[in-house]
Amino acid sequence: MWLQFWRDQRTDFHQSVVNPLLSKFWPELRLAQGSRVFVPLCGKSLDMLWLAQQGHEVIGIELSPVAVEAFFSENGLQPTQQQVDAFTLWRDGPISILCGDYFALTTNELGMIDTVYDRSALTALPEEIRGLYVAQLSRLVSDTAVVFLLTAEDAAEDATMQQATGVDEEIARLYTGDFDIALTYVESVFEADPVSAALPCIRAEYKVYRLTAR
Repeated sequence: MWLQFWRDQRTDFHQSVVNPLLSKFWPELRLAQGSRVFVPLCGKSLDMLWLAQQGHEVIGIELSPVAVEAFFSENGLQPTQQQVDAFTLWRDGPISILCGDYFALTTNELGMIDTVYDRSALTALPEEIRGLYVAQLSRLVSDTAVVFLLTAEDAAEDATMQQATGVDEEIARLYTGDFDIALTYVESVFEADPVSAALPCIRAEYKVYRLTAR
């Protein structure tokens, strides 16, 4: 289904600007120049360009070759390509994208990672495989890696854990086994209902999490 979205150019989920929460809160990580940043399910996100401009080595993984080609061509980049096991590695300067299946990725292809940037990669997946996504992430990153996680969540007034800690119940359930979770920022906004403008506005919460491997 994901590949078909890209083939049919149904990519309204793609953001045409750098995420403002990334540019605002990323500097708080105080990463060294040259740190390796992993971007799972990266699509053609412009956030990768911004991360590279901060002096990082960026490596994404994306299933769709259409998305990978679009990222490089739309940004005037001229990547080289090479086969790395089951993946095609596209690279231009500090930005690399492995084109292939995230769930087949190993540390042999990925290498050592200092930080993970996850902007809604989790919610792009069906609920039934999100646990597998987190388990795979835990296998890929070292004990010293930090996960910078951005989420967009429906405000859940009746969720006990969310009321008590601010941490979304699904985030807590999926990550607690392998990561310590720190919620560092919450922004509540009222947005039009995506189904009909006649329906009441929905309160959404944009959150910044910092996860550290256990």
